[in-house]
Amino acid sequence: MAKKGMISPFELSLIRYVEELPVISYGLSSFGYDIRLSPSDFRIFRHIPGTVVDPKNFNPENLEPTKLHTDINGSYFILPAHSYGLGVSLERLEIPDNITVICIGKSTYARCGIIANVTPAEAAWRGYLTLELSNASSADCRIYANEGIVQLMFLEGEPCAVNYQARQGKYQDQPDVVTIARV
Repeated sequence: MAKKGMISPFELSLIRYVEELPVISYGLSSFGYDIRLSPSDFRIFRHIPGTVVDPKNFNPENLEPTKLHTDINGSYFILPAHSYGLGVSLERLEIPDNITVICIGKSTYARCGIIANVTPAEAAWRGYLTLELSNASSADCRIYANEGIVQLMFLEGEPCAVNYQARQGKYQDQPDVVTIARV
């Protein structure tokens, strides 16, 4: 299914080196697929005195675009200590109506204090995943673009009576930029 467009671009094997340099793995794994973080958009929550983040009336000014840095180790964003950021997947997903996907964090980042929220991509969902990352450590952390960020795990069953597309889900066809909370 992935070769037929469920994941695009699709890597048939687990990639650990690019041009002989080590990367945080991405591509097809034993029981899932490790997707990459796009370099196009990463935003960090910032405190605006007197405001409260409201999921029913989200103020996009609470999110600050973050600079992409590059050195010999690759391109990366810096997620400050005890902060929360939103990024977007490099891969576009087109989930069939008999599959649901669960997004979970990679152990490489977990061991650095980075927590990726468990996020579903429901049956018949399409688009680029907005990824939610929390830095639980007391140190700033690099979050590498174009490298593995989360693992997708696939659950297959009978097609849903009402899938995400049929019920016109509010996050259908997400673009390749961070999508803020909607009601």
